[in-house]
Amino acid sequence: MSPTQDTGVASSLVDPWEAAYLRFETPQQEVQKFVGRLRRLGASSLPKNARIVELFCGRGNGLHALQQLGFQHFEGVDLSARLVAQYRGPAKCYVHDCRSLPFAAKSKDVVIVQGGLHHLISLPADLEQTFAEIARVLATDGRVLFVEPWLTPFLRFVHAVAENPLVRRFSPKLDALATMIELERATYENWLSRPTEISAAARKYFSPIHESFAWGKWNFVGKPSG
Repeated sequence: MSPTQDTGVASSLVDPWEAAYLRFETPQQEVQKFVGRLRRLGASSLPKNARIVELFCGRGNGLHALQQLGFQHFEGVDLSARLVAQYRGPAKCYVHDCRSLPFAAKSKDVVIVQGGLHHLISLPADLEQTFAEIARVLATDGRVLFVEPWLTPFLRFVHAVAENPLVRRFSPKLDALATMIELERATYENWLSRPTEISAAARKYFSPIHESFAWGKWNFVGKPSG
């Protein structure tokens, strides 16, 4: 959830983007996707008592994934009170702006973002502020795990297919994806158009341990650069 995407006012109405996402994959599918992704990024090697916070946690499916992986101390942050209220689990969640985190310096061992940074409105300014805050709260030997969309050849192909009206008619999943892209086009395309700035900002604050660009995703694991 972006810093300006939700006012935090509760609403009984389902957001159009959220409705499309629920057509794209079920909460259970999302949790299992997150479990597999975190394992691939080396989460299984992290201490189970690591102090973890997930930013842009939304309704908390990433937190459910951390629970399934056996972690004991994890928290979530999202700007949307409406989404955070949907979480049912042991983690403490904060309705807060990612550019000003409610944590003490060096108080977290791991900070995770899965598909939230590309919702930021102002790039690179918002990204710089978010990275600076993450670096502030991260322990000296801490880790960051970022997964965000990236304009690889595969993603270009997916975009082309999803824009085909006939394909959208017969594939609910691709129609849901195309709808989500349409609803967040400004921030989504702004993010995809700035790979050099994004990579430079990440490396300014974090030294990469692993970085890859595959299947339309940027996967980044790093440690504080200071």
